[in-house]
Amino acid sequence: MLNKIISENNIQKAKKLIDKSDKIVIVTHLSPDGDALGSSLALYHFLLELGKSVNVVVPNNFPPFLKWMKGAKDVLIAEWKENLARELIRAADLVFCLDFNTLKRIDRLAPFVEQTAAKKIMIDHHPGPGDFCDVTISHPELSSTSELVFRFICRMGMFDYLDRECAECIYAGMMTDTGAFTYNSNSPYIYYIISELLEKGIDKDAIYDKVYNNYSESRIRLQGFLLYEKMKIFREYNTSLISLSCEEQKQFQWRKGDAEGFVNIPLSIEGIVFSALIREDEDLIKISFRSKGTFPTNQFSAEIFGGGGHLNASGGEFYGKLEEAIALFEEALPRYKDLLI
Repeated sequence: MLNKIISENNIQKAKKLIDKSDKIVIVTHLSPDGDALGSSLALYHFLLELGKSVNVVVPNNFPPFLKWMKGAKDVLIAEWKENLARELIRAADLVFCLDFNTLKRIDRLAPFVEQTAAKKIMIDHHPGPGDFCDVTISHPELSSTSELVFRFICRMGMFDYLDRECAECIYAGMMTDTGAFTYNSNSPYIYYIISELLEKGIDKDAIYDKVYNNYSESRIRLQGFLLYEKMKIFREYNTSLISLSCEEQKQFQWRKGDAEGFVNIPLSIEGIVFSALIREDEDLIKISFRSKGTFPTNQFSAEIFGGGGHLNASGGEFYGKLEEAIALFEEALPRYKDLLI
């Protein structure tokens, strides 16, 4: 049995909003990852089973290794069809905000969601939820938003409406947000949920293969280059840093999602507890942090780069040159030495 962490008040309010709504839009964060897309498509399939008109709208494109999920081809990518995205959100009765806690995380979609007359429900597991939704279901203690979507469906007493396609998306989201259940995954409830998803007919081994064994040749070559040429180890701080410029990305025919998971690799080195990936994008620097144990990557991210996230997984952005972001990171390490050794 699952513990009932979502309040009955939130369940009843959300259920009433769903019952009263015909046109529903699901929105998730910029550069959707496995949990963002998995939770969104899981909820999409569930709402379709209820007979609702549903659209999933994302700010920009997502990696090819996530496009196998049923419904992915119907996701509206706002960077390609912004006017249609605006109209769908404007005309909606209800907007679900999944896997993000502040409007800035949905980039170009933020003003559309902020201005719509539709009711809004947040389902998210990031700390510090903003106050912009009518119902806020926020549980940072959970492994993923996909886990929270499963719990949400069950708490409404609608487990029977959760079909195999929905279950596949939930599993994919849970798997990717825990590094294939290698971190933030000690709760016994996670494995109870997996058993329930298996009962729905998912093939968890096939899902793993589609996500983790479906990379391009150029991505594998890029990985080798980064580990051999670009990885820097700070032994005095038990820290690793990998940087990646736009020019290097072009050299290896980089495409969206190709850097996924790279930040985790140095944590397999003996003694390394903190890993950073600093990647140059077109108009900003993208930063990812991962850690083992108790080192608070979210604190480091917030204080140094104005970002945020979870204890062991967080990120941020920097507006400037790649070299400046690297220097800022390296200069900050001594301030956190006591937490790193």
